[in-house]
Amino acid sequence: MATKVSAFADAAQEAPQSSVAIISVENLVHRYDNRTALNGVSFDVRPAELFGLLGPNGSGKTTLFRILSTLMLPTSGRAIIRGCDVAKDSAQVRRQIGVVFQAQSIDLKLTAYENLWHEGHLYGLHGHALKNRIQEILSRVALADRAKDLVETFSGGMQRRIELAKGLLHHPSVLLLDEPTTGLDPGARRDLWQYLQSLRDEEHVSVLVTTHLMEEAERCDRLAIMNEGNLVALGTPAELKSEIGGDVVLLDAARDAAALADRIRAHFHVETTVLENQVRIEREGAHRFVTEVVEAFPGEIEAVSISKPALEDVFIHRTGHKFWSEKGVQE
Repeated sequence: MATKVSAFADAAQEAPQSSVAIISVENLVHRYDNRTALNGVSFDVRPAELFGLLGPNGSGKTTLFRILSTLMLPTSGRAIIRGCDVAKDSAQVRRQIGVVFQAQSIDLKLTAYENLWHEGHLYGLHGHALKNRIQEILSRVALADRAKDLVETFSGGMQRRIELAKGLLHHPSVLLLDEPTTGLDPGARRDLWQYLQSLRDEEHVSVLVTTHLMEEAERCDRLAIMNEGNLVALGTPAELKSEIGGDVVLLDAARDAAALADRIRAHFHVETTVLENQVRIEREGAHRFVTEVVEAFPGEIEAVSISKPALEDVFIHRTGHKFWSEKGVQE
């Protein structure tokens, strides 16, 4: 590519910035032999939006990310980024997106400046334009004073910021990040998300990020929740949690949770879900209801918890099972 940095900025300004979707995923299907990884997924990402793909392993979010980043062709359906089909116009799409993969792509034996210098050459950038952009982006990620230091001397959070700098070097209008906080401590995670929010607010970059962490998903403007290749929920975190009818009640069964759930359902005419050895119920006036349940089934309930709805509850409400398995391994 021989296009200079100004051309990337001009291209970003030419695309409409109104209500037109920046990313449009239309009935996307992908199959691996006999396994369906994506089953007719559709959603839009709006201009200057921080959009999250939330799902456990096997949900299809990584396959979707690879299709959007032009690394994989879908079986059917299509994905459009800034008016360009990711399958038919992949070269044009790559000029408009920045990508930060979960796996590290920086060279630890080079300095921060050298990593960005080589990345710039891949985009056809050179000379003073590239030098000025490197200085600008290093300042943007608060690493200008470490430009000449080897990346292997950086902390995990600082190395992740260099990954971000590489993805943003060519002025993309769309930034795609796959599990960007993997391996970071809580402080570095917080700093990264603050930076993503500033990109959205100050530079009007549309950000799509995959995550399996509920607390990160809460920071997104809107979410697509995935499970087993299907889009099971779409909306803002507040909208999704508002669909839960009242508080969430969890009852630890003394013996058979399934049998207890059936008896509670018949006695109180409420919907119940069995989660391992717990009975889950969504109910308004939960404190009064819990008292009635314990009195109705003495000795059959070992513990009770009541909580306000969370994104985990949205996932359970839509799928009927937990986001995490008993051993803490993603399902």
